[in-house]
Amino acid sequence: MSPRAGSAGHPTLAFVESPVQLLNVLEWAYAHAVGTTGSGAPGPGAGIPAPRDRRSGAGRAAAVDAGAAGPQAGEGLTLVVLSPTDPMTRGQLRRMAELALDEGHEVRWEEARGGALAPFRTIGGLTPLLRRARRVVMGDPFSRYVQLLLTITRARELVVVDDGTATMEFVAQLARGERLVRWHRKGGRRGARDLLFAPVSSAARRRLMPSARRTVEVFSSMPIDETPAGVTVTANGFAWTRSRFGPPRLTKGADLVGTSLVETGVVDGERYLEAVRALAKAHGARRYFAHRRESPEKLRHLAVETGLEVVRPDLPLELIARRGPIGRTILSFPSTVVHTLPLALVGTEVRVAVCDIDPEWLTDHASPRAQGFLSGVTGTARDVDRLPSAVPGQGVAAEQDMTAG
Repeated sequence: MSPRAGSAGHPTLAFVESPVQLLNVLEWAYAHAVGTTGSGAPGPGAGIPAPRDRRSGAGRAAAVDAGAAGPQAGEGLTLVVLSPTDPMTRGQLRRMAELALDEGHEVRWEEARGGALAPFRTIGGLTPLLRRARRVVMGDPFSRYVQLLLTITRARELVVVDDGTATMEFVAQLARGERLVRWHRKGGRRGARDLLFAPVSSAARRRLMPSARRTVEVFSSMPIDETPAGVTVTANGFAWTRSRFGPPRLTKGADLVGTSLVETGVVDGERYLEAVRALAKAHGARRYFAHRRESPEKLRHLAVETGLEVVRPDLPLELIARRGPIGRTILSFPSTVVHTLPLALVGTEVRVAVCDIDPEWLTDHASPRAQGFLSGVTGTARDVDRLPSAVPGQGVAAEQDMTAG
């Protein structure tokens, strides 16, 4: 479905590629009271594909196609979804887009990766909007798509919202004047595509530095130690999530949060399986909330070997946990949720516990910085319980350490 041009004025244009990014744009808009009309209707030309076998989703998509009146020209927030191809991510993005529509925002769905010509069509269609935008909000400054779009915009205000723990690395790299590269790739050899794209990446990094003509804000729930001069850092307390959902009903036992560290080549798959089995046994975990990037084969193997019920959420975990039901203890490896869940679950009795990554779990291909970065994610988390590395034979000790703490 190819969207047409939206409303004439676009003072705030947001680009998202993942459900978490879209959630954090909603949090940013709520905190700044930006773009909410209360109409709950999409703007003309928004093209959100209907989820399969979901009547409410299909009904929403029908309303989108009908071109119901949305925010007036010159008002509001337009969310541009640069859709990936992964089915689970697309499903979560559709659900998040529905929530954005309910908040009165305009949503524009772009099949940005739908074939070789898709990037050219997408960028060509977005260029007029970028030229008019006064403010651009982005969820992933490491994205080549976003970096390319940054070279087009004339916006005087740039905002970076959380894309998980990558935000910590982004701000640190910006402060040190380093090239923008994801932490799990740092230290690796630059490929031909990296070298070809280097001028665009460098231009985007310069755009993300404040100047007399441009302000830069980082909206984050992550701990940020190094802040570039002139960059405004605003705390994300998940006020929108807490105002819209919950408090949750709590269940007995624990829930375990999955990670994509195996898929990104950082952690060995068998070591990860052993750690999940040990954690589940020690803490009485019953459910495993899969990360959207975890492979189906890995999840099937995990369910058979551990006996855990694998749940593939249709929304980011912060919303799933806030809606409930959720276990009284949530177990996680170093990841974004050890920072965000305590904020989303303020006022509840849910405890979040994080298990360190043992250096022996790392693969030979892992970045030299992997262990230090993951340790930093754990060490800077607030309001969580710390668990030792979950290895066979240490599960009971882990439970005792947690209880004693």
